[in-house]
Amino acid sequence: MGGRGAALVAGMMLGAQVAAAAPQGLAPVSFDALDGWAQDDHAAAFETFRSSCGAILEDRPPSRPAQPPGDALKAVCKKAASMDRLGATAARAFFETAFQPYRVGPGTLTGYYEPEIDGSRVPTARFDTPLLARPMDLVTIPDGETLPGVAEGLGGARKAPGGYEPYPDRASIEDGALSGRGLELVYAERVDAFFVHIQGSTRVRLPDGSTMRLAFDGRNGRKFTGIGRLLVERGAIEKGAASMASIRRWLADNPREGRALMRENQSYIFFRTDETLSHADGPLGAQNVPLTPGRSIAVDRGLWSYGMPFWLEGRFPGGEAIRRLTVAQDTGSAILGAARGDYFAGTGDRAGAIAGGMKQKTEFFVLLPREAGP
Repeated sequence: MGGRGAALVAGMMLGAQVAAAAPQGLAPVSFDALDGWAQDDHAAAFETFRSSCGAILEDRPPSRPAQPPGDALKAVCKKAASMDRLGATAARAFFETAFQPYRVGPGTLTGYYEPEIDGSRVPTARFDTPLLARPMDLVTIPDGETLPGVAEGLGGARKAPGGYEPYPDRASIEDGALSGRGLELVYAERVDAFFVHIQGSTRVRLPDGSTMRLAFDGRNGRKFTGIGRLLVERGAIEKGAASMASIRRWLADNPREGRALMRENQSYIFFRTDETLSHADGPLGAQNVPLTPGRSIAVDRGLWSYGMPFWLEGRFPGGEAIRRLTVAQDTGSAILGAARGDYFAGTGDRAGAIAGGMKQKTEFFVLLPREAGP
């Protein structure tokens, strides 16, 4: 059975509380078989896992629903929540007692981050592109469902006479389809705004020295198209050289063509201001917990549960090894498949330099709860 089918079986078995049995298609391995397992910072991974457990035990609604966690994972979370902060040895023992690792297989690990950009509460010659709040008439279509008048596969709609209609695409919104509603939260430079849409959150530095935090609050449901792929297909960037930095350089060198190119990505993201996060907190992921740099990943929400630990074996673009335990706390429209992840690198330009060049072949291992918990 392929990776997608194997992950689906795993999710069903977790829900049925039989996680101790090997899910079909996923190969059980020992912790000793995980390259670098003994050297990882298990205490850091445990704190990230406990953050997810808080959301699971509180039944905190995610911003984008994933597979349900199942009773076995909830039982492990109850145990974790009862513990104080653990040292490295105790945290490692917790994971080894509570979970059984399974090899998912080789796949692709990309990266994302929380941009820090300059902006303004009012439009200016420099800051001419608004980041918009969620419109009241946006209807989010649950996965696998459709609405009358809306083609299968679209994730957003609005009411229309006699039914529904697809929500406007990026080009229509940029041309004013939502103007006059007071949705403008802040204004940014056009290219900065586009990449904030890709990342799903941002910190905006304002002229008075204050900072706004914006969090994901919905999307128009249109198909996401990666403009890096388009540039490679059209010969503008060499295959293998497409990164956030190279794409931004091309957009800066070709402003007119760049605007048209960005509009080919029909997907459009809406935001809300978030005043609950401290300066030290990462942005909220889809599980509605703050993301932890180097420990949080985005996964295919149709296959996996938030809070599920994943062991990664790969390399960063510069060659440094990735050997670490991460936790599924987020998702993304381009994150599809069982062995597919998006690595949260942190906040700011340094994190962006890491995330922007990541498209790494990586081995994925999932840690499934043992039947009786720890």
